[in-house]
Amino acid sequence: MKARHWLFLFLAVLTVLRWIYATSCELSPDEAYYFQWSKRLDWAYFSKGPGVALAIRAGTSIFGDNELGVRFFSPLLALGTSLVLFFFARKLYTESIALWAVVLMNAIPIFQVGGLVMTIDPLSIFFWAAALFTFWLALEKSPAFSKWWPLTGLLIGLGFLSKYTNAMELLSVVLLLASLRKHRREFTRPGVWTLFVVFTICALPPLIWNARHDWITMSHMKHRGGLDGGSAKNPPLEWLAFFGAHFGVYSPLIFGGMLAALWWSREKARVSFRTQFLLCFGAPLLVMYFLLAFKRAGQANWTAPAFVSLCILATAVWHQAAAASRAKTIFALTALGLGLAMGLAVLNPDLFRAAGIRWSYKRDPGSRLRGWKSTAQIVDQARKDFERETKHPVFLIANSYGTASAIGFYLPDKRVQGSAHPPVYIPASVMPENQFSYWPRYDEISVPDRPTNQPM
Repeated sequence: MKARHWLFLFLAVLTVLRWIYATSCELSPDEAYYFQWSKRLDWAYFSKGPGVALAIRAGTSIFGDNELGVRFFSPLLALGTSLVLFFFARKLYTESIALWAVVLMNAIPIFQVGGLVMTIDPLSIFFWAAALFTFWLALEKSPAFSKWWPLTGLLIGLGFLSKYTNAMELLSVVLLLASLRKHRREFTRPGVWTLFVVFTICALPPLIWNARHDWITMSHMKHRGGLDGGSAKNPPLEWLAFFGAHFGVYSPLIFGGMLAALWWSREKARVSFRTQFLLCFGAPLLVMYFLLAFKRAGQANWTAPAFVSLCILATAVWHQAAAASRAKTIFALTALGLGLAMGLAVLNPDLFRAAGIRWSYKRDPGSRLRGWKSTAQIVDQARKDFERETKHPVFLIANSYGTASAIGFYLPDKRVQGSAHPPVYIPASVMPENQFSYWPRYDEISVPDRPTNQPM
C-alpha cells in the first residue's frame, strides 16, 4: 500500500477517534456559548458571524442537543483541512512533502484541540486552506476566466462568516498579485473582481446586522486589539506574552522550526513563486497580530490560519534540510513527537498522571472541559430546594457568559421563559458586553400574579 493510502487510513481512524472523544468530555464554555447562538439564529452575533452557529445547528439537528451534535463537524473539518493541505502541497512540491505537511499540521497542539472542539477556528482554518488552493488553481488557468475565481471569493466569504480574520486573505491576494509584474495584469481581468464581488455578497449578513446594532462588533474588535484608546502599560511585555504563547500552543520546537523556515525562505522568495505565494498567505496575518501585540497581547489562536501555508513551507524547508543532515532529521522528528505529546497532555493529562508524572489540576488546560455537568446538577437541585423553602420560583444568574452557557447547556431542568430567553442569565448591563445583551433579560420576565423573582 502506498504512503498516501496509509495517510488516508490514518486520517479516517483519527476522525473516528475524534468523534469518540467528542462524546466523552463535556463542552467548553465557548462551545456552550455558540450552542446558545445556534438556538437563536441570526444574521450575525456580537463578536462573530453566523458560521459557527449554523454548523452547530446542523449537527444538533442530526444528533440532538448533546456533545456529539455540537462537535460533529469539527472532526470533519479537520479531516477536510488535512486533505486540502495534502493535495495542495503535493501540487506545489512532492507527495512526500505533502504527507509530512499533514503530519505536521496534526502534530501541532492547537490543531489537535481544534479537531475536537467546535469553535470558530475549525471553520476558519478549513475555508482559509480551501481558498488558498482554489486561488492557486485560478492563477494556473489565467488568463482564461475559470470557476476558481468566484469559488475562491465564496470560500473567503464563508471563512469571513465564521471568523472575521479570514478577510485578511483578501490582502494576501492583493499583495501577491501586486508583487509581480506578470500577475498585476489580473487587475485588468474579470477573475479577481468576480472574487471580490462574491466575497462582498457573503459579507452582507454581518454588515447588515452591525448596521442595525451600532457597529458593536467593530467596537468589540477595537477593544480586543487594544485600539480603543490609551497605550499598553508595558508594550515589550505584552509582545513577549503573545510571542511566548505561540511557543506553548504550537509547541516550542515546531514554532521555532517554522520561524527558522521563514528566515531561510526570505531569499528564496525572490526567485521562487511558490515560496512567495506561501509567504504572502502567512506573513501578513502574523505581522498584523504581532504588531497589535505591542498594544495588547492577543490570543495565540488568532494567527492560526497563517500556519496553513507555513506548515507547507516549513515542511518543504525541513524536508530538504533533513535529507542533508542527520542532526536536522533528529530535530524534525523530535519536534513532531513533542508536539504530539503536548497535544495529548492538553486533551488528557490523566495519561501522564497514570505514568507517575505529577500534574497540578490548577494547571490543567483541559479543566474547562470537565465539571460542568455535575455543577449544573448541583445548581439545579439547590434551586429546587430553595424554591421548596420560599414557595417562590427562582431564575438563575451567572457571573459570565461562559458560565451561564455551560450551566445552561447541562441543566436538567432548563425552564426557558420563552424561545428567545436563555436558561441562565448574566447580570444586566447598560452597554452590550456579549450576545446575552441582545437576548431577553431576567427583568423582562412577565408572569401574572407572581411575587418578585429571587435570583440565585
